[in-house]
Amino acid sequence: MLFGRKKKETMDEVVVAAPLKGKVVPLEQVEDEAFSSGSMGEGIAILPEEGKVFAPFDGTVAYIMDKSKHAIVLEHKSGAQVLIHIGMNTVSLKGKGFSLHVATGDPIKQGQLLIQFDTQLIEQEGYPIVTPVIVPVGQDLVKQVDIVAENGKQTGLKNEVFVIKLNT
Repeated sequence: MLFGRKKKETMDEVVVAAPLKGKVVPLEQVEDEAFSSGSMGEGIAILPEEGKVFAPFDGTVAYIMDKSKHAIVLEHKSGAQVLIHIGMNTVSLKGKGFSLHVATGDPIKQGQLLIQFDTQLIEQEGYPIVTPVIVPVGQDLVKQVDIVAENGKQTGLKNEVFVIKLNT
């Protein structure tokens, strides 16, 4: 939210709320070249304060890593997609410490719990829990991504983190 008011979504943009509570981290500071270089897409990362991922908008679960449970792609009704990737190299955990509350194809509502994860277990296994939230590259309908979250600030579930401008 900007100054306590929620920005109204229009037909040519998608407002993306924070899917996790935690501290905003710039993608450039993520310890994974695919994310930090921007080659995967634009967005932010969040250092979570709790192990829960919530829907950042109304839409559909486009894809979920069923076995590893560490990443989910959500699709807004406009067709724009967002990837939420819990931690770095957490695919190696093969689902240990993660529980899914949705499946591919499920409709979702903003604020709905999607995934729970054990932050302590992940860190004990030696993996960072910083979680990129990005607009994956290769989406023709995406014109630009405007980051509105402030680096280093705490964010809650109702806070906007970025706005996806669409080609109309």
